[in-house]
Amino acid sequence: MLDRRLFQTVRERFEFMPAVVLLGPRQVGKTTLARTIAGELGDQALYLDLERESDRRRLDDADSYLRAQTGRLVILDEVHRAPGLFPLLRGIIDERRAAGDETRQFLLLGSASIELQRQAGESLAGRASYLELTPVGVDEWTTHGPLNTLWLRGGFPSSLLAPSESASAIWREDFVRAFVERDLPLFEPGLSSPMLGRLWRMLAHQQGTPLNKARLAGSLEVSAPTVGRYIDVLEHMLMVRRLQPWSSNIGKRLVRAPKIYLRDSGVLHSLLALTSFDNLLSHPIVGASWEGFVIEQLIAAAGPQSIPMFFRTATGVEADLVFERGGEVDCVIEIKRSTAPTVSSSLRTVIDLLKPKSAYVVHSGDDEWPMSGGITAHSVASLMARLSHH
Repeated sequence: MLDRRLFQTVRERFEFMPAVVLLGPRQVGKTTLARTIAGELGDQALYLDLERESDRRRLDDADSYLRAQTGRLVILDEVHRAPGLFPLLRGIIDERRAAGDETRQFLLLGSASIELQRQAGESLAGRASYLELTPVGVDEWTTHGPLNTLWLRGGFPSSLLAPSESASAIWREDFVRAFVERDLPLFEPGLSSPMLGRLWRMLAHQQGTPLNKARLAGSLEVSAPTVGRYIDVLEHMLMVRRLQPWSSNIGKRLVRAPKIYLRDSGVLHSLLALTSFDNLLSHPIVGASWEGFVIEQLIAAAGPQSIPMFFRTATGVEADLVFERGGEVDCVIEIKRSTAPTVSSSLRTVIDLLKPKSAYVVHSGDDEWPMSGGITAHSVASLMARLSHH
């Protein structure tokens, strides 16, 4: 399943930048996108998969080899395998810029490890545009199948398109095991795979709750800074989101700890051993799972100019999602799993406090209608469409 809009975005970025770095977790579809771009360009593109030894050998003399590819888009898949390339790419880009060649030189694909982002950021600053490829979203899926299928299975294509719920569950179990046993040692050497696996499952049970590193550290018998380091890894590899609290001087005591969410609902359900929709609906996590699923969809739709947060006071007044844009509160959002939601008094209080430009209630149905107080009820898909055209 190929996201044609991202495909178009990559092409647009190459109109003004010589390099594009496409980040995303393994198995999310980066290679499919890259191969499609290479296929459309034909001889004007060179695709190298750096997990293949034969392709890595082509870069034994990377300087000479890459300089010989002038006029072609060089696609380097799994570029984290060769982090030493980044200074070389910087030199080639700068030389070509001096000769008047500004566009479409390198497409770099990699799972989002901390070291990869650091090296790319240091070497390619001002030379590369960064894009994040996320799992399949509601806007891509709605013409293919039911919303609940996407929610249960998550957005990784192999899980979502599996022939049965059991096949999807098996794929996700294998994905989690490979991430812990194979990917973590590859991307972040020196960290304990068993420790990360235990922490990941603990975070799944605490989906949508304020992060308490001290409590997690006590359960794992490690220090709070160690827990923070492992969460940093999960966050940089796009498995976990820390949603920060909104804060300002409004005369209220506000919650200061971020909320923690597993970003892909299918991975969340796998870590909780929820293999069917009936299992999910009967589990205490169902509300938090739906909330996290919707939050990921809306953040992706709103784009990088909108800063996502949540709002909560010490007395429990809260909004599930707040978008700030240009230094102002753009909108506040309450998320409901009901198909016939009502406006909570909590949301009305948040609106009075923050005075957003707009306010929405997201529900699990398909309709859109006005509610009292200028609030609009939206399906996930309809609010995504509104946010993406903001």
